[in-house]
Formats: sequence, C-alpha cells, structure tokens
Amino acid sequence: MQSPNSQGKFVTMWSGFMTWVDERFPATETFEYHMSRYYAPKNFNFWYYFGVLAILMLVLQILTGVWLTMSYVPTGEGAFASVEYIMRDVEYGWLIRYLHSTGASFFFLVVYAHMYRALLYGSYRGPRELLWLIGMVIFVALMAEGFFGYLLPWGNMSYWGAQVIVSLAGAIPYVGPELMEWIRGDYLMSGATLNRFFALHVVALPLVLVALVFVHIVALHHVGSNNPDGIEIKKNKGADGIPVDGIPFHPYYTVHDVHAMVLFLIVFCAAVFFAPEMGGYFIEKPNFIPADPLATPEHIAPVWYYTPYYSMLRAATFPLFGMDAKFWGLVVMAAAIVIPAVLPWLDRSPVKSIRYKGMLSKVWLGVFIVSFFILGYLGTKAPSTGRTAVAQFCTIIYFLYFVLMPWYTRVEKTKPEPDRVTA
Repeated sequence: MQSPNSQGKFVTMWSGFMTWVDERFPATETFEYHMSRYYAPKNFNFWYYFGVLAILMLVLQILTGVWLTMSYVPTGEGAFASVEYIMRDVEYGWLIRYLHSTGASFFFLVVYAHMYRALLYGSYRGPRELLWLIGMVIFVALMAEGFFGYLLPWGNMSYWGAQVIVSLAGAIPYVGPELMEWIRGDYLMSGATLNRFFALHVVALPLVLVALVFVHIVALHHVGSNNPDGIEIKKNKGADGIPVDGIPFHPYYTVHDVHAMVLFLIVFCAAVFFAPEMGGYFIEKPNFIPADPLATPEHIAPVWYYTPYYSMLRAATFPLFGMDAKFWGLVVMAAAIVIPAVLPWLDRSPVKSIRYKGMLSKVWLGVFIVSFFILGYLGTKAPSTGRTAVAQFCTIIYFLYFVLMPWYTRVEKTKPEPDRVTA
C-alpha cells in the first residue's frame, strides 16, 4: 500500500507532466470541453446508448480488419483460399474473422437503432440540421464500406451479389456501360475489381469514416445533445452558467456507457461464439463456396442490412418515360437511402419529441418502421408476384412517411412541451 507521501509525489509528478503537455497540446482543455465540462441532459434513456456503441463497433471493425489484412490475399486466385487459411491455420484467425463478419451486422444494428432514436425524439431538428446531414453522410459511407467488404471473401454469393449491384450502373443512360466497366476495372467481375474494392474497404473509406465520426462528435458537442423531451437545456441555465438540467458527461455518462458496452459485448460475443452465421443471415451458405462465374446461386440476396433497399430496388418492375425498370429500381433505391437527409425541413411540428407529437406522427412512424421491417424480410426471399406486390405497397408507405410529413406534422394536435426535462 502506497504511503500518503508517495501518493503526493505521484500527483505532483502527474500534474507537472500534464502542465508540460498542455503547454504544447490542449489535452486538458479538449478533455474538459468534450467530457468533464460537457453538460448532457440528465434524462438520457435506453435509446441514447447506441451512439457510443456505434463508436465501439467502428473501433472493433478497424482493429479486426487490420489483423485480417495481415493474412488476406486480395487476388482472384488467392482471396478465398486466404480466408480459409485464416479460418483454419492462423492462430485464433477464426475468431478474428467472425468478430469482423459478425461485427458488420452488429454495427448496422446499432446504427439503425441510433437513427431510429433520432426519428423518435426529433434529433434532426434545429439547431442540429448539420449534425443530421453529417450523420447521413456517415450512413452512406458505411453502406459503401460494407458493400466493398462484402466482395472480399470472394465466395459465390459475394461475387454474384456484387455483380448484381455493380450492373445497376449499366442502367444509367448514356454513361452506364462505361461507368460499369470503370467500377469493375474490367469487362467482368475479376481480380481487378477485388483489388480496387480491397483498397477502398481497407484504406480509403475507414479514413473517411473516422474523419466523419470526429466531425459528427464535434458538431454534437457544439450544439449540445438532444433529449427524450426535445428541450434545449442550454436555454435554462443557472447563475453559474451551467444548464440546470444538465450533468457532466464524465464521469456520469462514461460510467453509464461502460455498463451498456459490457452488456452489449456479452450479447455480441454470444453471437460470435454460438451463431456467427446466424442461419445464413450474417454469412450466406453460398459464401462457403469459391466464386464461380458459371454457377449462379439459386437466389441472390445481399446481407440483411441491405435487404430493405434491395427489396425496393426489385419493387420497380415496369418501364416509365422510355427508361427500363432496372433504371427506376436504381432511382428508387438511391432515393430511399438519401431522402431521410431532408427530414429537418419536412417536419413542421411545433414540438420535437414523439412524446408530445400528435397521433398522426405516432401512427406514421409506427407504419414506417413496420414497412421497413417487411421490406427487409422480403429482400431475403426469392421474388414472386405476391411478394413483389407487398414490396411495392411497403415502398409507397416508406416514401409517404416523408412526403406527407409537412402535412400531418402541421395539422395534428400536439401536447405542450414542459419547461424542464422529465425523468
């Protein structure tokens, strides 16, 4: 046990060291601004865990990805064999690979939950419009990152799934065929495609994601966090200039988030060790077969986190204005991904949180979520006349949620927001 005298010497040495650092780099100032003197609303609930869990998954994906690249061979001849080598011969390679593949699904799971919380409590409303737009760019970059990584195992589903998505570029008028060839780097999916996807997945997009997440956090701490009541705590400060409904993020929420991360990692590890393939939803069975340009899988479908948008892509089954159905499917899918970006300008409600919005907002949000889940399920199944009709209906519901928002948020009766945050 250390004596009080030795503890005092350690404190003095640490204080002197931090003084030396602060003279050269604003370490203490940065920590205080973003942690110990950043006042967050005191009524955060379950839905506010998912932001920090998304950061946790980003770090995990980068670390496991770096480890996998040490043994991965990004060539058409060696990619599949190198994955098998990692799984069978590299010490704990199977664990690193499953942490990465399962981590991709859990990453999207927490990101979708994070976005749902924004819809629930109006976190896209002013003064957080730019914060929301940055978040949407992160989402698009994450989808691109996942798509490029999806091809790398060079399994048969990876090959044909990427073939289907890349071929969509060919439906763009005038420049489509040339664009498709430019994306692939060849006249068909080949080692050249794999190599450039590898470079984008391992180098370019991780750098973009880390930079965007940093900007996202800076923007968040500049305008302040939203809360389940949708009240701006900065508008109600005490004599000391501190929000009366705020508490320091550190240590209160850092400790709070550690508990959430431990519980989350227990669930995550259970999936990694007991169900890494999740019945074919995380890793499809055809992906355990090497890519074969001559053997098309019985049913081509992307990983579950892309299936809602894939279902909307397939819902466009008729030509229009001289353009074929493939082109309109691409338009519908792209529009479905980017349309949430305009939410700050569609929501005309006088209140932010769903707690105080009217019944129309609650019903439309519920219908929107249900339609999204149905689209996700349909995207995993082979198309049929009935399934296509349901997908078309759910796609219309998806877009009506946004298109009708200026109307139903303006005409519905809302409850008055409280002056202070509630427990």
